[in-house]
Amino acid sequence: MSLMRRLIDELPAQLRWAAAAEVPELALATEGLVLGMGGSGFAGDVAAVFAEAQGVRVAVHKGYGLPGWAAAGHIAVVAVSHSGNTEETLSGVEAAHTAGLAVAATATGGVLAQRASEWSLPYLAVPPGAQPRAAAGYLAGATLRLLESAGVVTGTVAALTEAADVAEALLAGDAPAVAGEVAASLRGRIGIIYGSGPLTAAAAGRWKAQLNENGKVPAWWSVLPELDHNEIVGWAALPAIGSDAVGVVFLHDGGEDARTHRRAQLTAELMAPVHVAGTVASRGAGPLARLFSLVVVGDLVSVAVAEQAGIDPVPVAVIERLKKALAE
Repeated sequence: MSLMRRLIDELPAQLRWAAAAEVPELALATEGLVLGMGGSGFAGDVAAVFAEAQGVRVAVHKGYGLPGWAAAGHIAVVAVSHSGNTEETLSGVEAAHTAGLAVAATATGGVLAQRASEWSLPYLAVPPGAQPRAAAGYLAGATLRLLESAGVVTGTVAALTEAADVAEALLAGDAPAVAGEVAASLRGRIGIIYGSGPLTAAAAGRWKAQLNENGKVPAWWSVLPELDHNEIVGWAALPAIGSDAVGVVFLHDGGEDARTHRRAQLTAELMAPVHVAGTVASRGAGPLARLFSLVVVGDLVSVAVAEQAGIDPVPVAVIERLKKALAE
């Protein structure tokens, strides 16, 4: 079993750590803005899904600086960087601090921890060790707890606990077998992940990123119903690619719109001969548990894809080379 496969098994413990974490007090706000990139940025995607289920807006900014509207809003800004050294996120923290916005941070250390200390920003340290993509429970959980401290969302402890229970049951149950079947169906193919609403869109983005980083394969994701207005037509002229070179995985959630669910069924039929590599449905009651149930399977698929190709899922050498080149 690879290191990354063992790290996936740590997800329930990470979520429980977040549920029990001692969280600093934040100034109250009506909405949130999460700054983060890559594996750290997924914490913002999770927070946005959780907040939407409560009728609240949490936006996610994956880039330099701040979105133009941020300075005018009554928002809680949460900066997430596993290393604490992500340059895009740090630029956003500096811009938010200069604008006088309420900023909180979560990281394992690095420059972000230093800025939090220097500027007296609320800070929640997450345990070090894992790579950002293998610390989703820590980072998403910490982000949710900070947003709750700001009054943006509620009920995070119970939600994190349920998500941990569901993830644990899946890992001990049929999730590895389901993931193995999907990975086998994706062998030698570009993975395309189709979501069916906001929750599965976040999960699809996670699947895509994990296939990239763990599986070392190209992948993309789209979401229904939007893809029925464009992407569904894009297979017409290149049927051989659809049948031989790609594999589509449909993600479903019990809370999705009935018409969207029907669209997914019809889309799979009308895309033929595009290869459908599998269909995965969420489990659990609350939105956080349902989202992480899909994350568990996707993470396992990405590692299985790497292992069946004889590739170590942990190293991301090209990203390290890019960071080095940017620093020169």
